[in-house]
Amino acid sequence: MSELSELADAGIVENDVPLGPLTTYKLGGPARWFVVAGDSATVARTIEAARADSVPYLALGRGSNMVVSDTGYPGLVIQLGGELSAMEIGASGIVSAGAAMPLPKLARACAKQGRGGLEFLVAVPGSVGGAVRMNAGCHGSETGDWLLDVETYRPDRGVITVKRDEMEMSYRHNSLPLDDIVLGARFRTEARTPEESEEIMRAITQWRKESQPGGTLNAGSVFKNPAGTSAGWLVDSVGLKGMGIGGARVSPRHANFFEAGHDASAQDVYDLVAEVRRRVTAATGVVLEPEIRFAGEFSEESGTEVAWPAPTEARKEPTEHVEEGEPT
Repeated sequence: MSELSELADAGIVENDVPLGPLTTYKLGGPARWFVVAGDSATVARTIEAARADSVPYLALGRGSNMVVSDTGYPGLVIQLGGELSAMEIGASGIVSAGAAMPLPKLARACAKQGRGGLEFLVAVPGSVGGAVRMNAGCHGSETGDWLLDVETYRPDRGVITVKRDEMEMSYRHNSLPLDDIVLGARFRTEARTPEESEEIMRAITQWRKESQPGGTLNAGSVFKNPAGTSAGWLVDSVGLKGMGIGGARVSPRHANFFEAGHDASAQDVYDLVAEVRRRVTAATGVVLEPEIRFAGEFSEESGTEVAWPAPTEARKEPTEHVEEGEPT
């Protein structure tokens, strides 16, 4: 019997758990193995079982930047919770937060205690682990600007602490090994009145409402911004707002947000990302890099046709060139 099977028999790991409801796209099939890990010991135990069984694994936060294959994920999915969702603000203003802590909740809790600097996270619908992994940011601030150190589980080494200056962090990038699982992080903050922080967060939230599509199934920014411009501006410049494949389309409101309709599949989203990327490269020479993650197997040639627009319908002048930044 495999080690993961033994953990399943012990009630620690579950089989064939649907992943769609755990993502903002609400798409995708089940995880072959699934665990809600409330502490670092459970993370370690399940990862080592997966490695012993030669099974791939990944961490799932709030699912706000992930597309799961329609066939699911053939490995172990680890969703953090329990004590890894907690946070504490020390007397010196240093904030300790578990990887599963929602970012908007973290920003508001700090503001309430008179600690500023992390207000920008109110606009990022992810968790601390994802913010550290992607160096999430918006409105001129990034996670790495305020990060002190990270606690991570590293295979063959166990739980370790990595200091900020030991990580290379740049736009939507962190040099942590891909097989590390972030468990928590510490951030510096600065003294600021709750009223000042609330005003900053109010402005950020208003900006988000005015510039980004609400009430739709999406995963935030699809592509990373190339140097000197924004991905949304490039997609719009090629005239791709509203273009659809299957049940997925480029948002008519913001060209770097892709929306999923009630009839969409994960493959539709994958195909749309690939087709938009291809058209932008052909028209501008810029190769867009996806910010969202795809988990599981996808077909490179699904055969689904583009619904709109035809390649000749591209506009010459884009209608937007706004700041972007909502990873998740």
